[in-house]
Amino acid sequence: MNIIEQKQDRIYGTLSTFDRVIIHGYLISFQNPRLMLYYLIQKKVKLVDFSKFAEQQTNTLCTHIENLIKKEGIELEFLKTSKVNKSEIAQKRLIEKNYKSGLIAAFSSLEICNIMTVVPNRNTKRLEINFKETKCKHYYLYYNHEELGFMFFKIQTTFPYNIGIYFNGREYLAKILEKEKIPFEMYNNSFSYIEDFEKAQQLANEIPKKKISDIFDKLVNEINPLFQDFHDILSHDYYWCIDQCEYAMDITFKKQSDLKSFYKKLVENTYFSFSSEDIYSFFGKNFKRVHLLTQGDITSDLRNRDQEFRIKFKLNSNQIKMYDKGNNLRIEVTINNPRDFKILKENENKEKNWIPMQKSIANLYRYAEINEAIIARFINALPEIDTNVLPLKDLEVVSMPKVVNGKTYPPFNVFNEETLKLFQIISNGKYLIHGFNNKMIREEFFEDSDSEVNIEKMTRLLLKLKAHKLIKKVPRKNQYYLTNQGRKIISSVLIFTHKELLN
Repeated sequence: MNIIEQKQDRIYGTLSTFDRVIIHGYLISFQNPRLMLYYLIQKKVKLVDFSKFAEQQTNTLCTHIENLIKKEGIELEFLKTSKVNKSEIAQKRLIEKNYKSGLIAAFSSLEICNIMTVVPNRNTKRLEINFKETKCKHYYLYYNHEELGFMFFKIQTTFPYNIGIYFNGREYLAKILEKEKIPFEMYNNSFSYIEDFEKAQQLANEIPKKKISDIFDKLVNEINPLFQDFHDILSHDYYWCIDQCEYAMDITFKKQSDLKSFYKKLVENTYFSFSSEDIYSFFGKNFKRVHLLTQGDITSDLRNRDQEFRIKFKLNSNQIKMYDKGNNLRIEVTINNPRDFKILKENENKEKNWIPMQKSIANLYRYAEINEAIIARFINALPEIDTNVLPLKDLEVVSMPKVVNGKTYPPFNVFNEETLKLFQIISNGKYLIHGFNNKMIREEFFEDSDSEVNIEKMTRLLLKLKAHKLIKKVPRKNQYYLTNQGRKIISSVLIFTHKELLN
């Protein structure tokens, strides 16, 4: 029984859709020096005159954008550093303007970027077109868009005029719900209530099928007056890529207190239950092949945020997180490296094959499919959270003497303070990935950790833990890890006795 089934009487419903999405737009022609040269030839611009031509183009673009901003009655703010939280400022502007549609804030800043320019070639003694890293002006235009909701449009003001777009899938869905006249309430980009969750999910399922790139193309035509000239000469539109994609399921509880009542225990159980094989399998990989992983890492991370604990599991640059947000329990997947997943594509011979997925916006539907599958595996793998029940059969085993190779090891009194202290130390999350040794545990367990008596005592304790199969030793290394059984027993004991795993 998964958590949705366990708590169904306490929840309004669930909703899965995109969250934070970052799109990059490229004029492919201007990524290629030869096509760039073709464009300049068509414009009858000599390479020696390129700097003057590029400056004129930039001035045309900047003047057009600043006139658009002025026409909307918005003040353009120049930022001395790009590290300013522009979204936070824009959100305040949105509230001040009573959530009016259209442009709500505009910023400009100088940022490091790659530009296409003309540079001298020392070997050939000629000018040539190439990329160069430098600083150039960027505009950030924040909108309360009639379709996408709160978003921004960023544009580089010189060749190759790269674009960045941010939107949030839940903001997008909110606009759809408004049009469908379905009542809802939002808290910090999450739905705290929807009158009809089933209908909302049906509408959310349609988002990956929409041609969102049409919205981006329309914005380009409005903002960049140079684009039509580029298109007329090169016959290319912007190529839209998914730079980062977050997709999340929210389990919406009727009361925040219902979620709070068990959330911390859920995090505790989850963090100490999932192995690297589990994490590997969440991302659709065969856990039996985890030992073949030669690049990247499998990591677990637990942090105490301002609101509550957040737990994250990461495979290479893709990750799955669980955290609470208002009255929502959120399971969120972020795909940064789509090539870790496959997509069915048709080749030139009309044959369909599964190939590594690319970042094209056309693959958005596949991002949704993959994320849904990852979230489903994660939810079904979440441990039971009936923390008032101890695994009695397992406890009976460790509470009895153990004979290994003719040597008898004494039992554990699992409610003894010294035993609880030892359990608490070895189950600390910092040892989850890299394990621990005698010295590490000894320094936390004893005040005088270097005395011969305590060194020998810790050796005996580790052998006792190993004999009861609570820990395992790495072959040919003085390194130990909790076993799955050990993690299950120790976490249950500590939670049952109200010891803080997450301190």
